[in-house]
Amino acid sequence: MSTNELKRAGVLARVAAETLTLGAAAVLMAVSYRQTKRLYRRYRKEGAAGLRHGNAGRASNRATSPRVRKQVLALIREKYGGAIDERFGPTLAAEHLASEDGLTVAPETLRRWMLAAGLWSRARKRSPHRRRRERKEHFGELVQMDGSFHPWFEGRGPDSCLLTLVDDATGTTLGRFGAQETIWAAVAVLRAWIARYGIPRALYTDWKNVYVRPPNQMERVTGAEPLTQFGRMCATLGIQIIPASSPQAKGRVERNHGTQQDRLVKKLRRHGIADLATANGFLETTYWTDHNERFAQAAASPDDFHVARARGLRLDLVFRLEEVRTVSNDWVVRYHNRLLQLERQSGQAPARSTVVVCEDAAGTLAIRYRDRAMRWTEIVAGVAAPPRPVPMPPVPIPSPPVAPRGLRAAADHPWRQGFKHMGRDVPYWQLVK
Repeated sequence: MSTNELKRAGVLARVAAETLTLGAAAVLMAVSYRQTKRLYRRYRKEGAAGLRHGNAGRASNRATSPRVRKQVLALIREKYGGAIDERFGPTLAAEHLASEDGLTVAPETLRRWMLAAGLWSRARKRSPHRRRRERKEHFGELVQMDGSFHPWFEGRGPDSCLLTLVDDATGTTLGRFGAQETIWAAVAVLRAWIARYGIPRALYTDWKNVYVRPPNQMERVTGAEPLTQFGRMCATLGIQIIPASSPQAKGRVERNHGTQQDRLVKKLRRHGIADLATANGFLETTYWTDHNERFAQAAASPDDFHVARARGLRLDLVFRLEEVRTVSNDWVVRYHNRLLQLERQSGQAPARSTVVVCEDAAGTLAIRYRDRAMRWTEIVAGVAAPPRPVPMPPVPIPSPPVAPRGLRAAADHPWRQGFKHMGRDVPYWQLVK
């Protein structure tokens, strides 16, 4: 008997003992007076057992037939069972039974069947109590960003990282696979989010040097804000990066990783996906749409805090690496052990002899000075330079003999004689007359 039926038996026992009226018993049992008379009549005839519901112990008219239950459990053993880390949970198994096998079973009903058949015995691990931070009120006000390394392809494909964005207000999720959690992996998933929803107001990340870094000595002296390449890109778009001090602080995206490590791994196995390109296509076209329809919720405020991309803003010019390099005296710029020869576009060298070298995701380089592109060619290593002509040494010209120093002409030498003493009594100019 149920608790309510036992309570009614106690009340009607007081009526039979004439210590309580039927009107008062109707109030205590929260039923009408006529129903109280019917219950009391059955109590006097059959006792407390007469108050038991007539369908107790009988099979429900809406119960699933044993044949269907047997068929469902056989499919779970064949297709959705396995080891503890491989088997499908009741909710996910119910979804695939409906989509692949055409059998609709409620997840809670399937959970009871699987527990009774020994196909499900998940024990929930409880973590220490923490007060959960309240969600933001607006869609796009804060987006949590994190990467998850996991054997997503279960040995069928390469090791990879799922970089995920989760909106804090709604739980809307978007992600892409990459080999590592690099700048270009973060750029790819952020560009996909901007293309679909717009520019968010802030990103909630961890302290990886992809997103934030400590200030250097010069920045500590000048008070300048330390920015990574990804941080500079986000600052150009007006996105604030907020680093979290603990995994629990960004628990929404951390819990989302647990969901994907269960559901996504099994869906990739069902579709036979074993490479990054096919997996990213499956995520973009199918998985995230179904996931967000199932798990996303409405924000507390209907206002969308995403900002539309400005008309003149080109994302290709935003999402690129930029580094300042010094121009040498021969107009050569060194960039990652590459020699880039600049062409002189004016007679003057760049101010402070610095230019900005830009590199996009494909590795294409551009050199800009004062926001103008400069022409350049790369000096290929290993190519010998053309031989230069070797100048011939000059032919020495013999110098006239020089009298040894220290020897002087004698006093009676002709060099020391005048006109008269040299046989001429008159000057030469008079003889010419």
